[in-house]
Amino acid sequence: MPQLDRAFGRQAFGADPAGYDAVRPAYPDWVFETLADRCGLKAGSAAFEIGAGTGIATRRLLALGADPLAAVEPDARLAAYLAATSANPALTIVGAPFESAELPAGAFDLGLSATAFHWLDEDPALAKIATLLKPGGWWAALWNVFGDDSREDPFHDATQHLFEDAVDSPSRGAADQPFGLDVDARVAALERAGAFEAISWRIEPWPLVLTADQTVALYATYSNVNARPDRSQLLAELGRIARDGFGDRVLRNMTTSLYLARRR
Repeated sequence: MPQLDRAFGRQAFGADPAGYDAVRPAYPDWVFETLADRCGLKAGSAAFEIGAGTGIATRRLLALGADPLAAVEPDARLAAYLAATSANPALTIVGAPFESAELPAGAFDLGLSATAFHWLDEDPALAKIATLLKPGGWWAALWNVFGDDSREDPFHDATQHLFEDAVDSPSRGAADQPFGLDVDARVAALERAGAFEAISWRIEPWPLVLTADQTVALYATYSNVNARPDRSQLLAELGRIARDGFGDRVLRNMTTSLYLARRR
């Protein structure tokens, strides 16, 4: 199945930042507990975030004391929303693609990307990340993955026909293995970089229960939906199926994955 060009991700989510922020699920607490316990995230930790979006992960980093925190966000609409809703003297918003973002070399204790790293060319991105981290600093790649083929998913089955000719996001990954769940590929990329050690990962499934309206609002934030000329009709049909076929209660299978690596 064809995929969206990676550059599309830089303008795919900014049409309704408040709606995106309201409906996209938060990351589980264990993610940030791990960043604190294993990666040493604490008050005064210097951090950067790639693809900060509306600040769903950014706010948690700030709450744990990241200072300074450089949030890289190329979409001006998302960057403006982040600035308005996450005002904090520790936060600097870098309005540029990560590839061209000017960040100080060797200055950071932690780098993070939350459900965004699949929009980058992985190998050169990891090479740049390695230059930004202090020796002993940590890189964390985090995803909330929507859907899981290993678990029953009646809503996916009932709506799959609507996406038969769709162009997919790079989040789909290779060979129908979601990018964020492809452990072999993500670990291999970190090893190829030659700059990281102590590579580890954790993957945890969890349920997300939505009303029909919430289902429509969530799908309205998907890049492959926003790329479609029949977006409005597709969303209306998803809402109809959620109401009529599922009694206004849709269960989505979520999986959160976290990959960690320490700069040599």
